[in-house]
Amino acid sequence: MIAAVAGFAAICALVPAVMFLVNLTRYLPPPHVTSQTLPAVSILIPARNEALAIEGALRHALASRDVDFEIVVMDDCSSDDTAAVVAELADRDPRVRLEQAPALPPGWNGKQHACWALAQAARNPLLCFVDADVRLEPDCVARMAQFLQAGNNGLVSGFPRQVTGTFLEWMLLPLIHFVLLGFLPIARMRSGTDPSFAAGCGQFFLMRREDYFACGGHSGIKRTMHDGLRLPRLFREAGFRTDLADLTNLARCRMYTSAAQVWSGLAKNATEGLGAPARIVPITFLLLAGQVAPYALLLAMLAASFSAHTGLAEKGKVLPLLLSAVAVLLAWLPRILAGRRFKQSWRGVLLHPLGIVLLLSIQWYALLRKVRGGAVSWKDRAYAGD
Repeated sequence: MIAAVAGFAAICALVPAVMFLVNLTRYLPPPHVTSQTLPAVSILIPARNEALAIEGALRHALASRDVDFEIVVMDDCSSDDTAAVVAELADRDPRVRLEQAPALPPGWNGKQHACWALAQAARNPLLCFVDADVRLEPDCVARMAQFLQAGNNGLVSGFPRQVTGTFLEWMLLPLIHFVLLGFLPIARMRSGTDPSFAAGCGQFFLMRREDYFACGGHSGIKRTMHDGLRLPRLFREAGFRTDLADLTNLARCRMYTSAAQVWSGLAKNATEGLGAPARIVPITFLLLAGQVAPYALLLAMLAASFSAHTGLAEKGKVLPLLLSAVAVLLAWLPRILAGRRFKQSWRGVLLHPLGIVLLLSIQWYALLRKVRGGAVSWKDRAYAGD
């Protein structure tokens, strides 16, 4: 019986490990720029109460090279000095433009409304949506513009390097890459436009202007808090291809700075991702069986063996012990590779099973809140649960 459980755990760990290894060869940085005729880009930054972050975002974006660009910041009714900081830079550099978001209409999420207004204010054929806490490297926008053109995509996205400082940051945020590469078949994503294989990162999107308006852009996802998933899905539903690139060395982002922000930030859109009612039970089972159970089984058998002062062979537990050890190695392998490739904290790698438990706790918390009809608050706005 124990051997069967250990074997099942090993299989559950094997599936995402193999998927991760295959995807790691396909999830690559965009190629270096070779074209001298890239379309001009509008770098669009929605900003609500981002006075501490917006100057850094603008200075990094202004250093972009190999492509013509403008930067438009949409001040979304900020109560701090966001607009003043942007206006000061705009006075010194004509490539920066400050716009004021209209009042938020009923039924809209604040970020989606600001992005929709930004798209209408943009003047260039390519639209690049960037969060205010993202720091772009000089060649990021040009390389992603070339990536968009070369792949004949309607939308491309990428995951910047996630800068982490606090416990929950380095425990949870690196799991983005584990879930992405362990469960999304990138080859299938690139082979067509099936919406079920949609994926992206709301911190960085780049697309053609005409494709954006053809599928409705952010007006088509106006209620969502999960644009990283829903915007690529919208494009694919309209028949446009989407793709992903590794931006680890081309952009960085400090998404959250405290445990409370991490919890609230990940919970706000959990029910549109892993925590969706149709997904949460099988996802919970698969992650617990393949990423948590192997460690528990291995530790339990080792503890029992040492406490009994008898050999493993005498107790008939060599096979389950070996299977549990294999399952642990399979569960750890993707995190070890991700830690090195994506510059993640090794503390989170070592505590991987605890990170999985915390991640699942957030998903269930978000689902229960939705069932109870609780409101979601973000950026000083409350949104009623659906």
